[in-house]
Amino acid sequence: MANGASRVDLDGRPIKPITICMIGAGGFIGSHLCEKLLTETPHKVLALDVYNDKIKHLLEPDTVEWTGRIQFHRINIKHDSRLEGLIKMADLTINLAAICTPADYNTRPLDTIYSNFIDALPVVKYCSENNKRLIHFSTCEVYGKTIGSFLPKDSPLREDPSFYVLKEDISPCIFGSIEKQRWSYACAKQLIERLVYAEGAENGLEFTIVRPFNWIGPRMDFIPGIDGPSEGVPRVLACFSNNLLRREPLKLVDGGESQRTFIYIKDAIEAVLLMIENPERANGHIFNVGNPNNEVTVRQLAEMMTEVYAKVSGEGAIESPTVDVSSKEFYGEGYDDSDKRIPDMTIINRQLGWNPKTSLWDLLESTLTYQHRTYAEAVKKATSKPVAS
Repeated sequence: MANGASRVDLDGRPIKPITICMIGAGGFIGSHLCEKLLTETPHKVLALDVYNDKIKHLLEPDTVEWTGRIQFHRINIKHDSRLEGLIKMADLTINLAAICTPADYNTRPLDTIYSNFIDALPVVKYCSENNKRLIHFSTCEVYGKTIGSFLPKDSPLREDPSFYVLKEDISPCIFGSIEKQRWSYACAKQLIERLVYAEGAENGLEFTIVRPFNWIGPRMDFIPGIDGPSEGVPRVLACFSNNLLRREPLKLVDGGESQRTFIYIKDAIEAVLLMIENPERANGHIFNVGNPNNEVTVRQLAEMMTEVYAKVSGEGAIESPTVDVSSKEFYGEGYDDSDKRIPDMTIINRQLGWNPKTSLWDLLESTLTYQHRTYAEAVKKATSKPVAS
């Protein structure tokens, strides 16, 4: 199936099999990328992570045709002397490791800054020193707030795309004040991007930076108390899924007025594969990877998810499907937010000829079908248990 001979890159050159060191391979994005690499390419993967639950199905020995093409290394990159050796063994390193849950940004700002900046430093250093290519995963949060959000509420310029569409090579990165600790994540991510870029400029590091815009799909995040901590607060899609599974109202933070764009994980992984296999076109670039056609307010997302979940589960919606909460109540002190996140797609389209395909309705249907199949029974059991006094 993964026949290297007939595969060519965007310029018609044969694609040579490579070894990829994937840091954070056991996460949501990593698991989908490993699947894609093993089923559709001849490449080898050195999968590094602390957990491997989401890639267990890929590690079963002797049952699949890719045995020997994936090796799992249980590593915490914070303090592991094996890291440089594994980067040296590979042709390309992909760094996906991060704390990337908004609920942590202002409650665990130190962990957030260390995880996203300090812990990523050795990875960049080892790639640069050993002349290894790096694909570094950043975030759309590096853009912060749009220029338009500073205009008067009634300004017609708020409707002008040049005030809100986010462009990799032009848009500024605008964050809130220091006491708004929500920006600890975006700021750490921006600084590591600047460092990667500087390594490229000064020391010739071959790099690509990826800025994901809300990638959505099966295996995303966790359902609190089922496959994650009971007191945890995952990102918006898993939060809403959790409420739907438990037949609770969906909590809309500050009225759910923030606007977001959502992209299906399988579309996004296609873009990453193009970056992996077309280094001449991807090196030195920062890429937005999102779907500008799938824009909704968080309130609209909640309404759509309620409708889609009723369809896939066969259960009617509850009487009051949503409830408004303040950001202080939900996230704690120091929370702030981006108003809109719409990616400009010019650069990725020009360099890699890539466009996302899946509509918001279809990606929600696929994801919620998976969530319902995977979790509905477990949630029913958990919620029906008598509580010990």
